[in-house]
Amino acid sequence: MLPKINSNGFGGKVIAVGILVGAVIPLILWVAMHRIIWPLVIVGAAIIVVFCALLAIEMRQDANSAPFLRKSLGDTVPYDPETQYPVIRASICTGERVAGFKNKVDGRFTEVMLLRSMEDEQTFKDAYGIKELKTEY
Repeated sequence: MLPKINSNGFGGKVIAVGILVGAVIPLILWVAMHRIIWPLVIVGAAIIVVFCALLAIEMRQDANSAPFLRKSLGDTVPYDPETQYPVIRASICTGERVAGFKNKVDGRFTEVMLLRSMEDEQTFKDAYGIKELKTEY
């Protein structure tokens, strides 16, 4: 399966090939032979145009889908309301906040995600169907 165009590093390689085929190679041939090979220029331009079209399509598809974190968060760390309760661990020194679950019996904390904003907190709540979170320092 091919990676998506807008995944890390893949788009840059496609653009580099388009520029190489459409501009660099024809420029080298022009300097060497004083002749431009127009089919190469056209192929290079076509590669870049197709890349831009695919990128636009994928970005439009990704705009309406839930981010990976929201889709997989609930499956990654299991939550059992019978033996655990949701809690935010906050540091009084640094202010860092981490959402997770605390075992009711032994008090062991299972870290799920770092909370950088209120949106992160809401994402955590939505992923596990939690209505209320208490904070422990």
